[in-house]
Amino acid sequence: MKLFDWLVNIDHELFTFLNGLNSSWMDFIQFWISDKYIWIPFYILLLVGVICHYRRKSILIVVMVAALVTLSDQSSQVFKYGVGRYRPCRGESMHQPKPHLVKNHCGGKYSFYSAHASNSFAIALFLGFLLTPVVKRSKSILIFWAAIVAYSRIYLGVHYPSDILVGTFFGIAYGWLFWKLFQFIEIKYLNPKE
Repeated sequence: MKLFDWLVNIDHELFTFLNGLNSSWMDFIQFWISDKYIWIPFYILLLVGVICHYRRKSILIVVMVAALVTLSDQSSQVFKYGVGRYRPCRGESMHQPKPHLVKNHCGGKYSFYSAHASNSFAIALFLGFLLTPVVKRSKSILIFWAAIVAYSRIYLGVHYPSDILVGTFFGIAYGWLFWKLFQFIEIKYLNPKE
């Protein structure tokens, strides 16, 4: 139990340090980065790249992305309510000192693990693999984007670093699994041997 307490303590201290690296000019940027709707033009750009390269296969890819995000998001919800760890910004949280918040926004009740991190990394890895033929460094670019989104959750005071790390792990795992599933379907059904 001492190891667990030690890890929790490090998690809290690291959160306090990272959340404390704030400034008024950065608040707006981090709030903007964390907003899922602001990324719609970016998602459209990714979709255009997929459609241009994969043509008819892009229908399958869009369905798989929808399934991927649903699985990633909902499994996060299962963990949140199963673990029941309060967000550091919640009044029920024992975390001290109270974190820096932007626009007094705290979000839902529970924090473990971050759906933002999981969803972002799942999309980044899956589409990164798919778009490598279009843009050689697409995986690196999308992983960097996912990391920025994930960090914004700590900056905004709504997730601990461990929430982000576990969300990242699940996102990468889901993204990789869906990539392998796409490859299997492509080889077995979309590119049958003549």
